[in-house]
Amino acid sequence: MTRQLHLNLFLMPRGHHESAWRHPGSAPESLTDLQLYAKAAQIAESAGFDAVFLADALVAPTTGGLVASGHLEPITLLSALAALTRRIGLIGTASTTYSLPYTLARQFATLDHLSQGRAGWNIVTSWAPQAGQNYGRTTDAGHAERYAMAQDFMQAVDALWRSWPAAAVIDDRAGGIYADHDLIRPVDHRGPYHATLGPLNVPAGPQGRPVYVQAGQSEDGRAFAAEWAEVIFTAHLAKNTAQAFYGDLKSRVVAKGRRAEDVVILPGISAAIGSTQAEADRVFQELDALTSPELGLARLSARFGGYDFTSVPLDRVLRASDFPDPAAVEASKSRAMGIADLALREGLTMRKLLQRLAGARGHLTVAGPPEKIADVIEDWFVSGAADGFNVMPPIIYEQLELFAEQVVPLLQKRGLFRTRYTGRTLREHFGLGPVGHSEPLARSA
Repeated sequence: MTRQLHLNLFLMPRGHHESAWRHPGSAPESLTDLQLYAKAAQIAESAGFDAVFLADALVAPTTGGLVASGHLEPITLLSALAALTRRIGLIGTASTTYSLPYTLARQFATLDHLSQGRAGWNIVTSWAPQAGQNYGRTTDAGHAERYAMAQDFMQAVDALWRSWPAAAVIDDRAGGIYADHDLIRPVDHRGPYHATLGPLNVPAGPQGRPVYVQAGQSEDGRAFAAEWAEVIFTAHLAKNTAQAFYGDLKSRVVAKGRRAEDVVILPGISAAIGSTQAEADRVFQELDALTSPELGLARLSARFGGYDFTSVPLDRVLRASDFPDPAAVEASKSRAMGIADLALREGLTMRKLLQRLAGARGHLTVAGPPEKIADVIEDWFVSGAADGFNVMPPIIYEQLELFAEQVVPLLQKRGLFRTRYTGRTLREHFGLGPVGHSEPLARSA
């Protein structure tokens, strides 16, 4: 079978550029209006996208009201979208740092049932200033400990999703037997961070469990992805770094005894589309004109774990001493290192760096006619940099509609992307094999 491109909509309610909420072409609905999300998901579904993805934040914004905020909780929102879509996958973010395995397992099993097998879980080991305090903690776990917590969490939820296999549901009304309880087994997970008896009180969904999605790029994150992830979101500004990441992750997956094709790697792309290059360039120019250095500095500070950049001159070329040691950052180490490397490699001023990050926060940004966008996607796909893309439209709905109506048909004509859905589940869309649920449950010491 010919290798097929995968497209996932990374849905930010009015668009990925930090000023999209102010742009006259962005969606008019409130950020808490279900119809905003439903329409975007339906546009993506009409184009045959594999899935729609919702990120999450566990703290209130610290940007002083300069950016649209107050996004809805992902799993609840995706459950509503399950009733308003038919085939597109539904991927939601949930934290292994601030969640309980039993609760999360129930939520995603429910979503998988409601969507008839379209659920995916974006696994994050989240950290942010004040996040722990929102959950009653006086201190937050460091980077390495968060991944140790995540390992324990994964063992617990994975066992919970196997504790009540779908085959156990008999539903024999005449015989008076609803379930074969010999197939429903306790979990009795007792790890260093989590304990849960089980079994889960929801049968396994159509997929067995949600598709595992992950986005860590640090050494710990890559090791975790090689063991658990089936879809990997990643951020790259250049093809060569994407190729290096792609090759490294595929090698790690094989070293874990898995097949390279068991993992789908999706860099982010934020494309401004116009009928001409000048028209496409104007999209980012209009958006950049609506942003502010104060907002950019607040976002940059959050990316570096709360570091204060306000004393750095806006129009002087940045130096290494202007950044904290990325290795000491407790937020996303890999993203912090990438931002610092970009600024120093290209000799950017702080103002220029903030403009570069405003569009897609360190993901690839491209402006041009539909043919140019399709060329970039095809080039990365065939040259070992990507299995597809996390599509991050700078403006919703305007730029999403252009991508769906003008870029996707070009990819279809080139034989790179599906012309119709051939499967019903998210696992089928991504070309992933079925989850085995017949093996005995592992017992945690």
